[in-house]
Amino acid sequence: MFDKILIANRGEIAVRVIRACREAGIKTVAIYSEADAQSLHVRYADEAFCIGPPASAKSYLNVPRIIAAAEVTDAEAVHPGYGFLAENPYFAEACEASNLAFIGPTYETITDVGDKAAARRIMARAGVPVIPGSEGPVKTEDDALDVAEEVGYPVMVKAVAGGGGRGMRVVHTPAALAKAFATASVEAEAAFGNPEVYIEKLIPRARHVEVQILGDGRGHVIHLGERDCSIQRRHQKLIEESPAPALPKKTREKILAAGVAAGRTVNYRSAGTVEFLVQEDGSFYFMEVNARVQVEHPVSEMVTGVDIIKEQLRLAAGGSLAKNPPTTEGHAIECRINAEDTNHDFRPAPGTIVNYIAPGGPGVRVDTHIYPGYAVPSYYDSLLAKLIVWAPDRDEAIARMARALAETTIEGVPTTIPFHYRVIQSGMFKDGEISTAFIAELEASEIKNEGQ
Repeated sequence: MFDKILIANRGEIAVRVIRACREAGIKTVAIYSEADAQSLHVRYADEAFCIGPPASAKSYLNVPRIIAAAEVTDAEAVHPGYGFLAENPYFAEACEASNLAFIGPTYETITDVGDKAAARRIMARAGVPVIPGSEGPVKTEDDALDVAEEVGYPVMVKAVAGGGGRGMRVVHTPAALAKAFATASVEAEAAFGNPEVYIEKLIPRARHVEVQILGDGRGHVIHLGERDCSIQRRHQKLIEESPAPALPKKTREKILAAGVAAGRTVNYRSAGTVEFLVQEDGSFYFMEVNARVQVEHPVSEMVTGVDIIKEQLRLAAGGSLAKNPPTTEGHAIECRINAEDTNHDFRPAPGTIVNYIAPGGPGVRVDTHIYPGYAVPSYYDSLLAKLIVWAPDRDEAIARMARALAETTIEGVPTTIPFHYRVIQSGMFKDGEISTAFIAELEASEIKNEGQ
C-alpha cells in the first residue's frame, strides 16, 4: 500500500479521500487554491500545498503544478476525486510518466470511454445495447439533420467529451437543430476543450439507472449493485438511491450483467460507473461510462458495506478483487445539498456559513466540507454537503431522510434543503413514480393542485 498520496481535488470529496487514507494508515497531501485556504480538506490533510489563484485553470486544472506538488512532497500516488482532472487521460498519463500511481483507470481506458461517441461503438461491438444515434461525431449541420431524420425526433445533441449536462441540447424539430448544434458545440469547446458533438435519440420518461463497478485491470470486474439517479434538473442529478425502486428482477439482472460486461470490454481498473437509460417496458440502453468515483458513491457503500475509496487505493496498489460481488441489504438515499436559491431558478449563492448543525441518529451520514464561518467560494461547484441515509426498506429510508432534512441547519446561504424535502414527501416519489421527467411532472402536478 502507498505511504503518501496527493489529493488533486477540493471540497467534500477531498475530505472523503483523506478520511479513507487516515483509516488505511496513508499520509495525505492536500492541494488548494488561494480561495480554499480555509477549507476543511486543508486542515485535515497531513500536508497542504497552495498551487495557485482561485481560477480552476490556474489551480485545480494546472497539471504541471499538481505534478510538481506531488514530487516536492514525495507523494507516491495521486487521487483525482471527481470533476476537474479526474477523467483527463493526459493527467493520468502525466502522473504515470512522473512515476506517480494514478488512483483510477489507466489513461488508455479513460481515453476509450471519455470519447462518448467512441464508447458507444465499443459497447455496441461488445453486445451492450446503445441508444440509436450517430456512429461517431457529426461534423456538419447537414450530417446532424440526416441522423436526426433517420432515428426520429426528438433527439439530443451531446458533447463527445461531455459530462454533467454540459454541451447537451434537446431538439424537437429540424428547424431547432441548427441552433442546438452550434450552441452545444460552443459550450462543449468552452467546458471540455473539444467542440465535437454527436446525436442520440431522446428516450422520453426514461429512468437513469447506473451500475457501480470495480475492476482490477486484469479482466476481473464485479458490481456493487445499481443506483437510480432519475431525479434530475437540467441533466444534473439531485437525488440518488440504491437499489433502484420498482425495477423488475429480470431487468435488474440484465442491467447489472451489462454493466459488468462494459467494464470487462475496456479492461477496467478502479471504481467506475456504467450508466443506462431504462424504458417503461424494461428495455434499456447504454449511455456512458464515468471513469471515476461518482458523487453518489455513498449510497452503494451504505447498501453493500464496501468502502469504495479504500478499494480504489487497494486496486491502484495492485490489489485483487473479491471473486463475487457483495450482497446488498436495505435501502439508501442521497440528497445533494447545494448553495442555490431555489426561488430564483436554482441560482448559485456563494456566501459565508453563519450556522451549521448536522443531522444525526441511526443510519444517517453526512459528507461535507463546511463549518460555521466557512466562506463558500463563487469559483467552483455549489455542492455543500451530501446527506445520505440507510434503512431496512425504502419506506423507512424516505421517512429517515425527511427527518434528517428537517434536522439539518445551514444558515448564511440559501440551500436546496426545502426542495429536497418537498420531493421526498411527494406522493409521486413515495410511490416510486420516477423518471428523468420527474421534476417537470411534480411541478405541473403542484400547479394543477393549487388551481383547484
